[in-house]
Amino acid sequence: MSLLDGVRAVLLDIEGTTTPIAFVHDVLFSYARKHVREFLNEKSAAADIALLREEQAVDVEEGRNPPLPMDEYVEWLIALDRKSTGLKSLQGKIWRQGYEAGSLQSQVFADVAPAFQRWRERGLRISIFSSGSVLAQQLLFAHTEVGDLTPFIDSYFDTRVGKKGDAESYRRIAEAMDLKPEQILFVSDVVTELEAANEAEMKTIMSIRPGNAQQPHYPSIRSFDDIG
Repeated sequence: MSLLDGVRAVLLDIEGTTTPIAFVHDVLFSYARKHVREFLNEKSAAADIALLREEQAVDVEEGRNPPLPMDEYVEWLIALDRKSTGLKSLQGKIWRQGYEAGSLQSQVFADVAPAFQRWRERGLRISIFSSGSVLAQQLLFAHTEVGDLTPFIDSYFDTRVGKKGDAESYRRIAEAMDLKPEQILFVSDVVTELEAANEAEMKTIMSIRPGNAQQPHYPSIRSFDDIG
């Protein structure tokens, strides 16, 4: 029985699923930390900074002792890898500068582009759900080492739709895609996300890639070739 039986769309995580974790943490996060100070004065960052100030106030109130200068606070959030809407939006804009300047080029696993082509030929829709902002997702797939993969991708979802560990987020995604949850296959490297999607009645499979964190046992694949 194929994983794609009855499936009309494939919903993909990025980090540890389409893209090595090391690229995200060692390249993208490092680039954001290096350039955050110069970017905070940009007009396009104003809305993100407003969100971050609200988040910072909560951190202070709840006794987390965050740094108070905004550049240091952003670096602190990056180190925590917090799934913060303001942070992720700001990072996406910093990365856009890097991609446009040619300083960044994203990585995807070797099986990703052939799978996208294969799934599209089968009439399947391809969507992305990541804690990174929609902008960051689009930039990553537009600037890969194997070229622009965005023509294969139908839609993008980020934390504005909800947390990745909440079943309701996956129900909202299915509704936005105008599909029944059971018509969507969700692929991620994190079991709590897969369990949430499964609770929403999506089909799920875990991605095991080099460098991924150890996860509880879950039905899994090691390549998109295993999906079909």
